[in-house]
Amino acid sequence: MSTVTPTSVQKHLAPSDFIVSKTDTRGNIIYGNKIFIDMSGHTENELIGAPHSILRHPDMPSVVFTLLWERIQKKEEIFAYVKNLSKDGSYYWVFANVTATTDTHGKVRDYHSVRRKPSDKAMKVIPDLYEKLLHFESKNGIEASKKLLHTVLKEKGIDYDRFILSLQH
Repeated sequence: MSTVTPTSVQKHLAPSDFIVSKTDTRGNIIYGNKIFIDMSGHTENELIGAPHSILRHPDMPSVVFTLLWERIQKKEEIFAYVKNLSKDGSYYWVFANVTATTDTHGKVRDYHSVRRKPSDKAMKVIPDLYEKLLHFESKNGIEASKKLLHTVLKEKGIDYDRFILSLQH
């Protein structure tokens, strides 16, 4: 896999678009719908079997993915705003819902994500918050970034889930 250089070109989802993908329990892509493939700029063959982090934009603080993995490994759903990186260096924001898919014995089989266009309200808040988290994380580490996020939420008097969902509605 070659390294992608981010650009300032932004792609936008239509309000009716839904990106759907599945990963195995290690985070490797096992399915992506047409919009997922198109927005990524990769071919289906390049995506299937690749780590989902192939789409990770360097502007994303690691703490967001740490929270995501903590939740889905406990079979809890999570909502998050994510800035993704396309193969051509462009980017696109999504409002993601990620859940674990379990087999009949309750064992996690894979992870399922449905993403849609984030609200304008969220896009007035999340990029600045993520920039602060990323800056703090680069200087002090992921745990410190997590504490900063909890401090921000405490100051707002809201928990993570309510905060994220409040920005989308």
